[in-house]
Amino acid sequence: MGIIKKTLYTTALTGTSLLAYLGAATTVLSPLPDGDPLLRSKIFNKYNVHRNASTQDIAIKRIPISQIKPELLQKEGDLALEFCRGVWGGLGYRIQRAYLANKYKNPETSSQLWTVEQLNNSKYDPKTVITDHFEVVAKTPTEIVVRCGDTPRNQAPRESDGLFVISATVDKAREEVVFGLKSCFFDSSKRVEGIQGPMPGWIEEMHRWYSRILLETGSWKVKTGFF
Repeated sequence: MGIIKKTLYTTALTGTSLLAYLGAATTVLSPLPDGDPLLRSKIFNKYNVHRNASTQDIAIKRIPISQIKPELLQKEGDLALEFCRGVWGGLGYRIQRAYLANKYKNPETSSQLWTVEQLNNSKYDPKTVITDHFEVVAKTPTEIVVRCGDTPRNQAPRESDGLFVISATVDKAREEVVFGLKSCFFDSSKRVEGIQGPMPGWIEEMHRWYSRILLETGSWKVKTGFF
């Protein structure tokens, strides 16, 4: 999880007011609720072949439908796709993107998504690779699932492995859109005993704040206004 450590250090928030805003504007649940679809999915079983314990959480943000760009509600799939574009092309991911580009962008990885323009316009179909660290492994009208933890050039089981689910669904009863960033990190290289996931507690906490940042800045792309 070295890349996560470096990213979290460099993107740590300063200022209690900003922390307070993120805490009020987003909700984080950890671990994932019993019966969460990701933990019962074929994609999870495919990568976590040993069923090892995992670090799990989901960051959630609700926005009134009235604040969402109307054109994104016309065609199924557009809302989740635009939110995904906002996560990767938005302000929250800029530091990690720059770090990865400086370290891993080269002729071998030139076909991947690196620039803000590319990240803001990709369709994020399966096999799309993002900054040599994320690969889209599944896509539905409401969710885009990426594998993370190591370079996608390494398709084998890994000590650092995981799935990251970017989602957008409409709650018609509450007239809100629910945006989610769901994370599940695990060691897929071997069987690991115990019930503790791979992240120490303090890194888990920093990761959750980073998820809040990505969630908040990603949502800016789908709203009619900044606030």
